Amino acid sequence: MRWQHPERGLLAPAAFLPVIEEHPLSIELGDWVIDDALRQIAYWRSMGLNMPVSVNVGAQQLQQNNFTMRLATQLSRHPDVPPDFLELEIVETSALKDIAEVAELMRSCCALGVHFAVDDFGTGYSSLTYLKRLPAELLKIDQTFIRDMLDDLDDLEIVKGVIGLANAFHRKVIAEGVETIAHGELLIPLGCELAQGYGIARPMPAGDLPRWAATWKPDPAWTRLYKLV
Repeated sequence: MRWQHPERGLLAPAAFLPVIEEHPLSIELGDWVIDDALRQIAYWRSMGLNMPVSVNVGAQQLQQNNFTMRLATQLSRHPDVPPDFLELEIVETSALKDIAEVAELMRSCCALGVHFAVDDFGTGYSSLTYLKRLPAELLKIDQTFIRDMLDDLDDLEIVKGVIGLANAFHRKVIAEGVETIAHGELLIPLGCELAQGYGIARPMPAGDLPRWAATWKPDPAWTRLYKLV
């Protein structure tokens, strides 16, 4: 999500999304993002590119009583898109009011075929509660720990701890904020083989992604380590 501002140029999400997070407009925008992601998946599939897409879902949007029904309607409008190509990332976990209710809502969405991830894992005091009760298949290690793990032993231990928790609870884990080859070289032996960040690619327009996907290859150092583990 980017905003091409007429005076300030291209703005990142942090520059404008917080302004509307408590406004009903945030729910309308969130629905539009899901629908546009499904449309983009369908278009890529028509080109022969099978690319699942993850979409952030804020607490206010997720906790709407009719969220599952709206999601089912959106999926029905894109019959060429397998539901498991859509992953919903739960953000603002500290704003979730009723964990039991949210867990039940997530299970009803999973019954539609979509997947869930918990974003920024490790930053909230209730993270272990979320891990135990929310049916999310993927944990995303917050980038603040990944970014400094090369120099900060405490951050490195936190990363190891999150990976260990993910393994114990049979969850997949992905590292956010992988900006360098060195980050990947440290993460792979720890058991974290999924990553996102500038070390792989910077944000790009959807039209540029097929060419990038056709030509990108992991760094040889990552490939070598992956084979070893």
